[in-house]
Amino acid sequence: MACIEINGVPATADALHLPALNTYGHFTAMQVRDGRVRGLALHLGRLDASARELFGQGVDGERVREYIRGALDAAEVRDASVRVNVYWPDGDERATLMVTVRPPQTMAEGPKSLMSVPFVREVPHIKHLGSFGQNHYLTLAGRAGFDEALLTAPDGLVTEGAITNIAFWDGSSVVWPDAPSLLGMTMALLEPRLPSVRRRVTLADLPSYEAAFITNSQGFAPVRRIDDVEYAVDEELMKTVTAAYDAVEWDLI
Repeated sequence: MACIEINGVPATADALHLPALNTYGHFTAMQVRDGRVRGLALHLGRLDASARELFGQGVDGERVREYIRGALDAAEVRDASVRVNVYWPDGDERATLMVTVRPPQTMAEGPKSLMSVPFVREVPHIKHLGSFGQNHYLTLAGRAGFDEALLTAPDGLVTEGAITNIAFWDGSSVVWPDAPSLLGMTMALLEPRLPSVRRRVTLADLPSYEAAFITNSQGFAPVRRIDDVEYAVDEELMKTVTAAYDAVEWDLI
């Protein structure tokens, strides 16, 4: 069951009219453990920067933290999946913040399979609402027996997963696709802590890589297959990724 608060108070039917009818906005999603989250400053920075771009004004990080703490207290939990949606109705002096608290989640164990699809998110650097295209292709991938969809541009350029970032291993470097995409929080935390490079990656390049893995707010997992291209799980690579991720400090909300 989800606990939903809007501007710091329990959501009412009237208050839910806004998110029900308005898909113009943005959000961030995080995993909270014992009232803490990895990369809190990145989450707050994402919300502020996206609000400035979409609405012309920023979002106060302390207000966001206050509302998250209040929603966790209302749900009587310390471990949770938390999502903060930002809307800005015309004429309002400040943003409307909707905080949703649900049970904690982790990425399902085991190597993942991805199906490439011809789709690129609009305004991809913003984690925006209204993700029909992503959900559509993720659904098609699931029906075809895959775990995730891999979004690609018309020329076969690899951009990102439907709900993940993807990285490839060339034997010496972790290669993050140099393409329009969302900088996910886990990618943002791992990239500077790994031997990372940004490089253009196309579907035709996939067989040249030794391994791959995906990341999102729930964690990370190795990739075993993209379409017909199969990858072995590089245990040493995954140990390195795990060590880098475990080294990230948890910030008190």
